[in-house]
Amino acid sequence: MRAIFRPVFGIAFAALLAGCSHGMSGVAPNTGAMNNPASTHQVSSHALYAGALRPDGSGEVCAQALSGHASCMALVRLNGFGQINPDFSGYGPTDLISAYKLPAAPPSAQTVAIVDAYDDPNAEADLGVYRSHYGLPACTTSNHCFKKVNQNGQTSPLPTSNVGWAEEESLDVDMVSAICPTCKIILVEGNDNSFNNLALSVDEAAILHANAISNSYAGGESGGSSFNSHYNHPGHMITAASGDGGFGVLFPASSPHVTAVGGTHLTVGGGTRGWTETVWGGAGSGCSTVFSKPAWQHDPLCSKRMEADVAAVADPNTGVVVYDSFGISPGFYIFGGTSVATPIIASVYALAGNSATVHYAKRGYTHTANLFDVTSGSNGSCGGTYECTGKVGYDGPTGNGTPNGVGAF
Repeated sequence: MRAIFRPVFGIAFAALLAGCSHGMSGVAPNTGAMNNPASTHQVSSHALYAGALRPDGSGEVCAQALSGHASCMALVRLNGFGQINPDFSGYGPTDLISAYKLPAAPPSAQTVAIVDAYDDPNAEADLGVYRSHYGLPACTTSNHCFKKVNQNGQTSPLPTSNVGWAEEESLDVDMVSAICPTCKIILVEGNDNSFNNLALSVDEAAILHANAISNSYAGGESGGSSFNSHYNHPGHMITAASGDGGFGVLFPASSPHVTAVGGTHLTVGGGTRGWTETVWGGAGSGCSTVFSKPAWQHDPLCSKRMEADVAAVADPNTGVVVYDSFGISPGFYIFGGTSVATPIIASVYALAGNSATVHYAKRGYTHTANLFDVTSGSNGSCGGTYECTGKVGYDGPTGNGTPNGVGAF
């Protein structure tokens, strides 16, 4: 198992990559990612990432966050930088539906909101390319499937643009499309990546009646926990990324009001399921220093709120296909990070259609038979305990497991 360790936000620097190729995956049903991409393109001299270059050859697309701010948890895989699986061309919608045994559509109309910082000017157009490539129905402003607003719920003025956060937004809307192609999508863009503006954006997503609200960003509890009340919206399932820095607690994932989403390394093959998952070494986990333990958590070593609750694929070396064109060479890239897992889980909640009645993350603790237990791998050093090590039953990096249908949601 590959273990990835870094400071929470890494060292910020921009990398200019010339001559690296990236694959466009055309995935056949139930086959996993293809080894021969349908087409490739060369990366121009635009920066693909603004944070740290990681040991596995992926880059953190968002820069280091200041105190009181959050960083997005998206990682882009950089071919030619020592990647572990150079033939892997990324998972598409059919793969993810197969891996998690998901239904084709929710029982009723559902809306998933994505909360991010800054504006992605190409969000709708890029979403159209992704959905067209995979044969998904169009989701546009004109057909009332897609809506992009600022943190006040207005379509203008939109925030200033940011290349890294635009990559995050492309990743998020593509994952909603992959998991729940009939769901409506609201993209709420905060004025910046301060916890204050991100928290207000979550409030706005709830005002706009989103059934599920995805937050693919994280920061320190000391800078974020005072905004906890903004994540408390009963009737709206709110997911938050546990982080990409390995063992260590982050906010808003540590909030008892959200479903904290950990990460896995997902590969084709193994057992009757046909897929295998282990703990991804970069997934966050940890014991809150601020928040009391929710009534439904009973792990023995953490007296306060423990993250994560559930998980999904996050390793960039078993990552997902995303289309993005803002500030980089337009094309299909491979992304990872708990920024992948978080909108996946939000969309699974939407597929279940239970947001109005589910009590925070509780259902995942009472319906563990509807989750795939992840029992091996580690995200750090904790003496081999469940806090950072995959175990039978609950563990920090993957919570109670990954979706096996929608019964736990």
